[in-house]
Amino acid sequence: MSELLPVFLKLEGRSVLVVGGGKLAQAKLPALAAAGARVRVVAPAIAPEIEASGAAITRRGFEPKDLDGVWLAIAAATPEVNRAVSSAAEERRVFVNAVDDVASATAYLGGVVRKGGVVVAVSTQGKAPALAGLLREALAAALPDETTEWVRAAAALRARQKASGVPFERRRPALLEELNRLYAEAARP
Repeated sequence: MSELLPVFLKLEGRSVLVVGGGKLAQAKLPALAAAGARVRVVAPAIAPEIEASGAAITRRGFEPKDLDGVWLAIAAATPEVNRAVSSAAEERRVFVNAVDDVASATAYLGGVVRKGGVVVAVSTQGKAPALAGLLREALAAALPDETTEWVRAAAALRARQKASGVPFERRRPALLEELNRLYAEAARP
C-alpha cells in the first residue's frame, strides 16, 4: 500500500453523504457538523440521536445516485453496503471513509487533537484505529497550554514577514526565535 497523503478538508457548505443510521454513523456527525458540512444520512432505519442531529435524512437503502454532487461519503453500514458505496463513489471520484472497513475506504479519518488553533491528526492507515486514538490522547497531553499564544504570535509574525518580503527560508528560524522569546517570558517569575 502506498503512503497516505495527509490532508485537511474545508467542508463548510459542502455536501457529505453518510450511509448508515446507527452508532457508527452517529459518531461521525459531530465532526462533520463542526466542519460546517451539509450532511445527509441515508439508511432504512435511523437512530433517534441522528434524527435529532439536524442532518437531512432519507429513509431507504443506499442508491448510487445518492453520491451525485457529494464531496465526501461516510459508509457506516454493513460491509456489503459499504462496498456498494465504495464502488459507486469510485465511479464518481468521491472519497469514501468506510467505517471499520479498510478495504472499502479511500479516505481515513484519523485521531484528531484540537488545541489553541492547532489541529493534529494521527492515522494508522485504517489498520489500528484504537492505536490512533491512544496516540491522539498522548499528543493532546503533550501540546502545551500556551498553544493559543503561539498560534497568535506565529500568525502576526507571518503577516509582518509577508509584508516586508522575508524569504521563505528565513521565516521558520525567525518563528523559532519568536517562540523562544515567548517561552522565556512565560518562564520568568
